Amino acid sequence: MCMPANRVQVMTVKMIGSALLGLHLLSSPAWARDQIYVVSSSTMYPFAAAVAEHFGIMSGFKAPVVESTGSGGGLKLFCAAVDAASPDIASASRRITDSELKTCAAHDVTDITEITIGFDGVVIANAKSSKPIKLTRRELFLAIAQSVPMHGKLVPNPYRRWNEIDPTLPRDDIIVFGPAPNHGTRDVLIALVMDVACQGFPEFRALAAEAKKSACGHVREDGHFIDVSGNYTVTLRKLVGEPRSIGILPFGYVDQNRDKVQAATLEGQVPSYDSIYDGSYPLSRPLFVYVKLAHLPSTPGIKEFLTEFTSERASGKDGYLEEQGLVGLPEAQRESERAKIAALPAARR
Repeated sequence: MCMPANRVQVMTVKMIGSALLGLHLLSSPAWARDQIYVVSSSTMYPFAAAVAEHFGIMSGFKAPVVESTGSGGGLKLFCAAVDAASPDIASASRRITDSELKTCAAHDVTDITEITIGFDGVVIANAKSSKPIKLTRRELFLAIAQSVPMHGKLVPNPYRRWNEIDPTLPRDDIIVFGPAPNHGTRDVLIALVMDVACQGFPEFRALAAEAKKSACGHVREDGHFIDVSGNYTVTLRKLVGEPRSIGILPFGYVDQNRDKVQAATLEGQVPSYDSIYDGSYPLSRPLFVYVKLAHLPSTPGIKEFLTEFTSERASGKDGYLEEQGLVGLPEAQRESERAKIAALPAARR
């Protein structure tokens, strides 16, 4: 799978190869706690919680506290401070942004290491009791965008039924339960569906850069796209309760609930472990964990927890996270991520 380039120049990550930084990290902490605190995206929450449970049973450390906050909400908490009230680790379903890094730096959270855990796919799904769906990014964009092109102009989205977009689609009302802005899945939806489809319309391409970014990234607010700010079990319940609706979910949730929901075909591709792993499914994405290095001497077990997260028994082929829907990294990349963790200085118990 083709991965985004590492942004070392904007990560403000101080790689810990120097003995000086290692000594700094291992100096006596001003505060301490005996339990790791993890904030997590909804997509990553089942994986982080599973690792925390195994870690608590097997390691001799207390099981970490894992809080589901969404990617944006979790990174906001992570970047807020270096102290006993702030998280040690943030897991996210998209990469940390430049603006979030600036917020981190403003609060002295400057020593951060990024670990890639595996892959996931954003899946369009509907109830198992309904007919399977086949969509393109263009059709999905026209269903959920706030403004759409019509007669050479951009107008408020007039589409109420799917067959108004394409006569081969169902006559059902457009009802889409999608991730709210606090979810990393929303950012991926914007980047991999909205922005990509937007480029196919000359009306959007004619806009100035900022205007185009705003127009392409806004979903409709007239009741046809419904934000779901809670975890994805809410979306699952909505789909079962309204069989003619569709939902936008991580692959893991669909994979774990195949008795209730089914994945749509998108651009001719069905989401599966293999199609996400090899990148042929168009809405594949990497998943990340961020660790605050300043907390290493204050919170015992951080390095060991990350080691468990990237272990063969957890995120390797046939590991217990695969059973929950995680698509593992290629072996060479997994070894590279493990090397980052091995380079962290061990905290004292």
